[in-house]
Amino acid sequence: MPITRLTKPDSKFRLDDVSTDPPDDAAKQEAAERLKKLGDELLELQELMWGARTHSILIVLQGRDAAGKDGAIKNVVGALNPRGVTVSSFGVPTKEEREHDFLWRIHRQAPRAGEFAIFNRSHYEDVLVVRVHDLAPKSLWGERYDHINDFEELLAEHGTIVIKFFLHISKKEQEKRLLEREESPSTAWKLNVNDWKERDHWDEYTEAYDEVFRRCSSKHAPWCIVPADAKWYRNFLVAETVAETMREYRDDWLKTLERNGKAGREELDEYRRSKGGRHKG
Repeated sequence: MPITRLTKPDSKFRLDDVSTDPPDDAAKQEAAERLKKLGDELLELQELMWGARTHSILIVLQGRDAAGKDGAIKNVVGALNPRGVTVSSFGVPTKEEREHDFLWRIHRQAPRAGEFAIFNRSHYEDVLVVRVHDLAPKSLWGERYDHINDFEELLAEHGTIVIKFFLHISKKEQEKRLLEREESPSTAWKLNVNDWKERDHWDEYTEAYDEVFRRCSSKHAPWCIVPADAKWYRNFLVAETVAETMREYRDDWLKTLERNGKAGREELDEYRRSKGGRHKG
């Protein structure tokens, strides 16, 4: 699968070296067929995780404006049982949030055991927007990379499977999508002059993201750089990566469910024996 997966710090990584296009041999129809099957598999894996309650999933979605974060969320969530899914968007901090440390509002939305949490933007805004727009001194945001690494390590130690996606869109494709929003009544509601203002800082954001990937990539919280110029390919890669990650835990979840089922049957049998064999049907 042609996805750039960063599992350790890499001082030489450059986002500009990664393509935003699908490979030449990628087929849209084949991806659509595989995506449909992945939806069924994701639902099955979610049910196993929900029953076992030994792990949770945190999906972090980052990307420039119009990269497709909402589309990726719809694609993944649409395959899942909404009972165990939460989606959180992190915009400008509220007054209350500013009165706490920068991770306070993030940690509150971390998933409970058995659940999915999807972050539309995340704690990384505090080393991206804050840095690009000089909202805090470097002496402050420069310390946050280590805090973020510690936070993600803490989540992983407590059973949270962290998967971080950067939806990698080209400047040309972003312009195309932003202009298309103006032409359709169904997307015009998304129009925001700040999208164009942020576009003026393209290079500064590239530098900020480069440092994030270089300093905040780990085996327990990898960054996955997803080519996002083709929406169909972006959606397929996100779904496949989530499923691929969850497959590694399938056998463990099944064993946990078997143990829990055995314990439950033994408890029920003991109860029935105490009642003289009644309540069997």
